[in-house]
This record gives sequence, structure tokens and C-alpha cells, in this order.
Amino acid sequence: MDCVFCAVVAGEEPAHQVLDDEVAVAFLDRRPLFPGHVLVVPRAHHVTLADLPATEVGPFFLRVQRVATAVEHGLGAAGSFVAANNRISQSVPHLHVHVVPRNPQDGLRGFFWPRRRYPDEAGAAEVAARLREALAD
Repeated sequence: MDCVFCAVVAGEEPAHQVLDDEVAVAFLDRRPLFPGHVLVVPRAHHVTLADLPATEVGPFFLRVQRVATAVEHGLGAAGSFVAANNRISQSVPHLHVHVVPRNPQDGLRGFFWPRRRYPDEAGAAEVAARLREALAD
């Protein structure tokens, strides 16, 4: 397997690590949105959040929570943005959660893409129904 994040986890690829334990490794993003932008990855190779075994979700996100708290407190940030891409816009096919320090008027506008309203209440209701059906499967 040729995964740069697996190489970071194994210590074969240099990274500025901020957390390294039995569950996850967290390190500074090489192309940060702001200083302190951290990537949190599970030790085991999983491509997407859906691939992460259910028993590992809680322990992994406890690490994400700790890193988000550390980013805010350690850097004096007013808040943080926590996000993960699944396949689309996922530059490395290994699950990773971005933790980005945020401050008022830092130049980022919510999500990094344009947001649109539903065309009407019926359209929103249809999407909600499709999602409820998918959750029931």
C-alpha cells in the first residue's frame, strides 16, 4: 500500500505530530488554512468514515475532540472548524479529520463552498424522507 498517512503513522514519513497514541495520530497539515491546522488520522488504514469500524468511531472522535480543544486553548483561537471529506476532495485516501483554528474575521466564510436553499418545503421534505429511508436500511 502506498499511503502517505500510513507512512506518517509508521514513522516513515516526517510530520509535526501533536498526538500519537494507540488509536490515532494527529499532525500539522503541510498546507494549512491557518497555523495550527491539524489532521487527525486513525492508526489503521480506513479510506472513509463509513469504513471505520463502529467500535473505533467513539475512541477516534474522542481524539478529534481533544485535538480541537488543544487547538483552541493552545493557540488562543476563538473556535475551530472540524471536518472530514469522504472520497470527494479527499486528497489522501485515508480517513482524516481536519481541525482548523478559527477566529472572527479570519477570512473563511462558514463552509468553503456556496450554500443554496431548497427550492421549497416539498423539496426539503423529499430529501429528508430519502435520508430517513436510507437510515432505516
